[in-house]
Amino acid sequence: SGQLSTVEQFGNIVLRASGNGATVRLKDVARIELGAQAYATSARLNGKPSTGIGVQLAPSGNALATAQAVRDKMNELQKFFPKGMTWTIPYDSSKFVGISIREVAKTLAEAVGLVFLVMFLFLQNWRYTVIPTIVVPVALLGTFAGLLALGFSINVLTMFGMVLVIGIVVDDAIVVVENVERIMSEEGLPPLQATRKAMGQISGAIIGVTVVLISVFVPLAFFSGSIGNIYRQFAAVMGMSIAFSAFMALSLTPALCATLLKPVEAGHHHEKTGFFGWFNRGFSRTAKRYEGGVAALLPRAGRMLVVYAAIVAAAVVVYQRLPTSFLPNEDQGTMLVNVQLPPGATQQRTREVMQQVESFILKQPEVQGMVGVLGFSFSGQGQNAALAFVTLKDWDERQSPGSSAQAVAGRAFGALSGIRDAFIFPLSPPPIPELGTSSGFSFRLQDRGGLGHDALLAARNQLLGMASQSKLLTQVRPDGLEDAPQLQIDIDRDRANAQGVGFDAISSAIGTSLGSAYANDFPSGGRLQRVVVQADAMARMQPDDILRLTVTNSSGQAVPLSAFASTRWVVGPMQTVRYNGYPAMRIGGSAAPGVSTGQAMAEMEALAAKLPAGIGYEWTGQSREEKQAGSKSTILYAFAILAVFLALAALYESWTIPLAVVLVVPLGVLGVLLATLLRAYSNDVYFQVGLITIIGLSAKNAILIIEFAKDMQAQGHNVIESALAAAHLRFRPIIMTSIAF
Repeated sequence: SGQLSTVEQFGNIVLRASGNGATVRLKDVARIELGAQAYATSARLNGKPSTGIGVQLAPSGNALATAQAVRDKMNELQKFFPKGMTWTIPYDSSKFVGISIREVAKTLAEAVGLVFLVMFLFLQNWRYTVIPTIVVPVALLGTFAGLLALGFSINVLTMFGMVLVIGIVVDDAIVVVENVERIMSEEGLPPLQATRKAMGQISGAIIGVTVVLISVFVPLAFFSGSIGNIYRQFAAVMGMSIAFSAFMALSLTPALCATLLKPVEAGHHHEKTGFFGWFNRGFSRTAKRYEGGVAALLPRAGRMLVVYAAIVAAAVVVYQRLPTSFLPNEDQGTMLVNVQLPPGATQQRTREVMQQVESFILKQPEVQGMVGVLGFSFSGQGQNAALAFVTLKDWDERQSPGSSAQAVAGRAFGALSGIRDAFIFPLSPPPIPELGTSSGFSFRLQDRGGLGHDALLAARNQLLGMASQSKLLTQVRPDGLEDAPQLQIDIDRDRANAQGVGFDAISSAIGTSLGSAYANDFPSGGRLQRVVVQADAMARMQPDDILRLTVTNSSGQAVPLSAFASTRWVVGPMQTVRYNGYPAMRIGGSAAPGVSTGQAMAEMEALAAKLPAGIGYEWTGQSREEKQAGSKSTILYAFAILAVFLALAALYESWTIPLAVVLVVPLGVLGVLLATLLRAYSNDVYFQVGLITIIGLSAKNAILIIEFAKDMQAQGHNVIESALAAAHLRFRPIIMTSIAF
């Protein structure tokens, strides 16, 4: 065929032929074999050699559909595999996505069930109860349609927003049904007339509540960066759900009330016996105590202002004491193990360390499987680096706290830290994979003063030493390859030129012998494979082997490298890192148990301030997003409150009503802050969204009372009478909606 394709054919290539018939063939001076294109990396599956393919989800891809498509394709290809070869997927991050969505869907169903029970507890009639329950799926269906139109996907964040909004979408329906039921119970009106009267009383309140709740979430949609992408998904879910809820409350809910409800006699609630009779009497006594308390407090406005100021001050103090973080570190069912050996360690030493890691990890009862990759880690590529991907058993099989991914990683860190000549760090994957390689913080130490590599290295080691003594930090480590021994070749260019040796020829000879050179292609197995030329391993083990290499000069003569070059060992960086234009070194770490990432980052900043002048730092990845989220949170709350104020001012054409509504917000916020502090939760993105929601709900409850008080004042009642009457009428729906949420 004219094209060489086998080892034998390549071996028979004639290199030299003499006149007497003697020939030198390639197989006489070289070892020819079929092999891998590169040997720098290798993979191991559960302690045995393997080969692997990584599949990365595209930005617009569907994680669950992609994972299933990969399985389907592998099942299709399996029939072409050689006998005895099989395949498996030992590391699949889509499992966490699937279980998260299923758990959220389960929580969604539980929330609907709880709403049904709350409605039945207060209204004690299945017809009253079923109406808000019907509204929930209709409102959520409209929300899903809106998400589809906006190009959002069904993910953990949008589903979390659905769960959060369940208690809100039923609020309007609850207010309508409760008011209709109250009018029918107190006045004995038939359902149609009661519905008309009820809608006349509360339509304005529903519109006001809707405007307030949507205006609270609108500022979330205008934040930029990764935190803005998270906020926008919540804002879209909440805004559309609330809008559909209000539409249903003004259209479908009154229609259902007029159609499904049956006439009742006035005062029927008081005739109940058994549990519901006991509950009604108890709730009635509670409502009277509440009204008595409100009546006693209204004349004492001065004292109440002092109490209000104390509440606001307490909210500020508690907020400042909350630990901060970006997102909670969840058990994703996987774990990572970063392995780093000393500079210059061989691949064999790295493999031996990885075998020790495998021996411990695979013995853990929580572990399902493990994939090890040699020659690569989060620190970089090299013979002294390795990385392991550990898949844990399903969450149902790991119920105890000591079986969580974080607990297994902590246990592994303590056991593997005893392995000599290696730094081994078991890590949890980050909450958002695109913002880093592992959980914890990501720190960049910069040489901003032009001090040089040695000064930067000394500052890094000083920082690592201080961090190791801190009780707030753990696993603080260099996140890069250490300086390693390197063989430097010094070339005397004058002597090389005198012997007719060009620099390109020198570079080609050294590169081909020590590295490799691509010669051409050959057909094999129906595909073109590369022909690679390289000096045999035994011919490139010592510095003298390099000096024995020959270079062809301009006259065609072979000149040994030793004629114009010498070698010496030096220590130098394996990689050059620059961050925002400055030479930098990467440092990773985690917060100690019981310490938030915000506290750990503040500790790192305090330690970095002790470094010499000219050394700076910056945060990157998830840590950078956390810093930005913290700085934006105050602006976020201010915009939310301002949006509520301006929306109500435009709706009611008044400054006093919006002011009265906004002044209620700190009362609800303080409760959230105290609950968060007592449970040792952090001020993270979920907390911020929840706090925004509480601002809207606090304003909503205020509107329900103020709207009725305003109407009664317009009828000629004084302010105190109007406030007391509104508090009496709105007490039950506010309690119902609060419990339902």
